[in-house]
Amino acid sequence: MLHAMRVYIPTTLAALAEAHKAGSMGPAPLDAFAVTPALREWYVSDDIEELEYAALTRAAQASLRHLALHPDVPRRRVVVAVDVADTAVRHDPDRGLDPGTLGQVRLAGEIPLGEAAAVHVDAADAERDVRAAAEALGAADAGDDDAQFTVDGAEDHELLWYATQEIPNLIG
Repeated sequence: MLHAMRVYIPTTLAALAEAHKAGSMGPAPLDAFAVTPALREWYVSDDIEELEYAALTRAAQASLRHLALHPDVPRRRVVVAVDVADTAVRHDPDRGLDPGTLGQVRLAGEIPLGEAAAVHVDAADAERDVRAAAEALGAADAGDDDAQFTVDGAEDHELLWYATQEIPNLIG
């Protein structure tokens, strides 16, 4: 029997709309986040819900990076949660405990959007903080504490859970 693993794919509303039209998320390989051995070790927790929340949070941070690269798309972080076979997921154990890559995995193939378990998206009232965070990301990466504070402000907003049937309304 194949084991399944929940992965969290960071994206944007514009890319979600493209995936909805195409029927799948791609092209492969896709970067995603999951509960990896390094993530487990870093968080020192056996609570799978806590660990999956940590992986979701890492994916939300990656979604913010997508937004920083694409200033023309709506300023809302988007993460697609999907269960995939363990064999479809690759992670580099040699990265060890590099905090920047905790939980990072790569998916070898495109993911049919119909297989998604849920979509997590910022509420509309988060857009101002997410916009500011995306704009401050470069300075935060360079060590600017004020910019990091702005980036962290986006994380004060919890992503909302949506069923995959709600995707047309989210992208509409």
